[in-house]
Amino acid sequence: MKRHDLELVRGSGNVYRDFGRPNAGLEQARAITAAKIIHIMDERKLSTRDAEKVTGVSHSEFSRIRNTQLGRFTLDRMIAILSKLDKDIEVSVTFRARKRRLPIAPRAVSSTAAQGHRRPAKASTRA
Repeated sequence: MKRHDLELVRGSGNVYRDFGRPNAGLEQARAITAAKIIHIMDERKLSTRDAEKVTGVSHSEFSRIRNTQLGRFTLDRMIAILSKLDKDIEVSVTFRARKRRLPIAPRAVSSTAAQGHRRPAKASTRA
């Protein structure tokens, strides 16, 4: 493979948005929070059972977090788990408009739809 065969594509910083996932911001926030929980567990050498003893949160939930099965977690629940592991956390959220890449082209409208005509409803075959 030659060097000029490769194309460099820059991401937005949110992989979920880059792949067109709905609720990309929320998924990114949960992933970052899960990474912090995993980091603290690794740093303290806590197993899921040890983390359960420290926090009172079920070991199965720590197992799901460690395996990045985050669908069952709300962001506030994950932040609560994180705060039980580390009392000195600070969460900051920033809102800003995204940069739009290309304007969306208007959809073509059929002439009957443009004139406000509707197709007649089909008659029901039920007795």
